[in-house]
Amino acid sequence: MQNKIQIVEVGPRDGLQNEAEILSTDDKLLLIDHLVASGIRRIEAVSFAHPKHVPQLADAEAVMAGINKHPDVSYIGLVMNWRGWLRAVETDVDEVNIPLFASNTFNMKNQGVPTSETIDVVRDIAGDAHKRDIYVTATIGTAWGCPFEGEVPTDAVIDAVAGVAAAGVDEIAIADTIGVADPWSVTQRLTAIRSAAGEIPLRVHFHDTRHTGIANTYAAIEAGVTTIDASVGGIGGCPFAPAATGNIATDDLVYMLNRGGFEHGVSLASLIGVSQEVESLIHKPVPAMLPVAGDFPPA
Repeated sequence: MQNKIQIVEVGPRDGLQNEAEILSTDDKLLLIDHLVASGIRRIEAVSFAHPKHVPQLADAEAVMAGINKHPDVSYIGLVMNWRGWLRAVETDVDEVNIPLFASNTFNMKNQGVPTSETIDVVRDIAGDAHKRDIYVTATIGTAWGCPFEGEVPTDAVIDAVAGVAAAGVDEIAIADTIGVADPWSVTQRLTAIRSAAGEIPLRVHFHDTRHTGIANTYAAIEAGVTTIDASVGGIGGCPFAPAATGNIATDDLVYMLNRGGFEHGVSLASLIGVSQEVESLIHKPVPAMLPVAGDFPPA
């Protein structure tokens, strides 16, 4: 294991997309600023999905235009297709994240095309992005289970990893879209896909739907993954997957990493303060445990 973990904060994107409360552009900008102030250095700030499908994130261009950019922070936009990519390049994004799904049925329902066609889109975007010096991540969702197909075979995940690796992406994220993974299957699956990924770094994205998210993250770190997605307060989830609740909480992840002696650069005290701000914005408690329990030992 390496001693340094990079946290990718997805709250402003994946977190807010599943909340009933639609935040103003100014509130989103304040949230991003406060997350950066807490030490976050990679942040999914916006989504270029069609506003009709994700109205919570319809102001992507306005958010990107209003961000007080820090030179050592990378700001990421989610891109679903070529149309979204064209929107993204008109802004000042540093990275794009392109989702696809190991489950062909879920890919059809979410993207409107088979997984193989989304891989073709990934190839086109990656080729254009590298000319513009924009970093590209492909996130392979339903990598453990699908609400429509059930258990997803390891071979389907390996095929998707091999496809996006050949498409020329810079990073591959493996996502448990509906939160059905367990630590043992995380170890098995990450081990199985490494040869297909080659030298491309892996990242993981777990949902805490069944309260295995933090345990799964521990298993991924044990397996050598050093880049972890998390959402402030544990807000969010996938609006297109039935009963898919939030991401693992950045607060809870930071506490675990602190106890394990890992370097990550994020202040837990500041992050808990941001979670409390989020509660006031979405008008309900966040799922994270640390805003309630507090750090240990107490400051």
